[in-house]
Amino acid sequence: MDSEPFHDPSPVPPSMAPPPEGFPANIFLNDGGLRAGWRLLVYALFVTGLGFGVGIALFQFVPPLHRLSFSVYLFADEAFCFLVVFGGALIMARLERRPAGVYGLPPQGAFGKLFWQGCLFGLAEISALIGMVSAFGGYSFGSIALSGRELLRWAILWAIFFILVGLFEEFLFRGYTLFTLAEGVGFWPAAILLSCLFGAVHLDNPGEDWEGAASVVTIGLVFAFALRRTGNLWFAVGWHASFDFGETFLYSVPNSGVVFEGHLSNASLHGANWLTGGSVGPEGSVFSFVTMGISALAIHLLFPARNNKSAPN
Repeated sequence: MDSEPFHDPSPVPPSMAPPPEGFPANIFLNDGGLRAGWRLLVYALFVTGLGFGVGIALFQFVPPLHRLSFSVYLFADEAFCFLVVFGGALIMARLERRPAGVYGLPPQGAFGKLFWQGCLFGLAEISALIGMVSAFGGYSFGSIALSGRELLRWAILWAIFFILVGLFEEFLFRGYTLFTLAEGVGFWPAAILLSCLFGAVHLDNPGEDWEGAASVVTIGLVFAFALRRTGNLWFAVGWHASFDFGETFLYSVPNSGVVFEGHLSNASLHGANWLTGGSVGPEGSVFSFVTMGISALAIHLLFPARNNKSAPN
């Protein structure tokens, strides 16, 4: 399959990068301009400011949360989070004089071939995972819980919602932050650190545990590998979205410790936690690490590494 290699963060253009001249200038600047750590701090300040400012504005025009339906609240919250982290990156792109697409979501690839390949990949992974759990007696599909318009409504809601989740979480942990941190410490050290944060954040979910968080850390690294091989985040966004959609709606099991309404069936998990993932759901199962290993191998075969001098270390 054709893909563009992931490029290491390029230095800030020379017009913005006066060479450091002794202490304390070298604390803030290097040959490429403002150091990566300081740029991440500036980005965090922009994200915080946007979140606060847009939140205040929305408060004036949007009904109070208790008056919003469950589905509208989910959409609004996830869309808001993505727009804030992406908006901060757009500002940084102007300051750094780079196209915003280098941070992982190039507009020319939006919801294109890589995205749909990722969607198929994610559905295949969650289906394989549920199949393995079921083969050992840990999963039952149960009776159909939805039909007619309700089935269609929830299917569309979850599909769109998890695309927003994929956009937000992938860009937050593998967008501007990974691009910039990789400039300072290298691609894989940055990917490991951010994947650990990715897992730590999921510990706040009700029903999540350390085994589930370890699975999230691992999938974060596999997503980073997909970014490195495909050249952008669109494959990972589709993969992330369809895996969550399959877990929550198609197979009707807990998703990272969260049990959502609107299931296709009255499915159940039964058996030892190592098999089913317990309250975490199948992504906490031992078989989750098997499917992730297979997924990493498939990415390696489908998207061969290219000889590229600018590829990250």
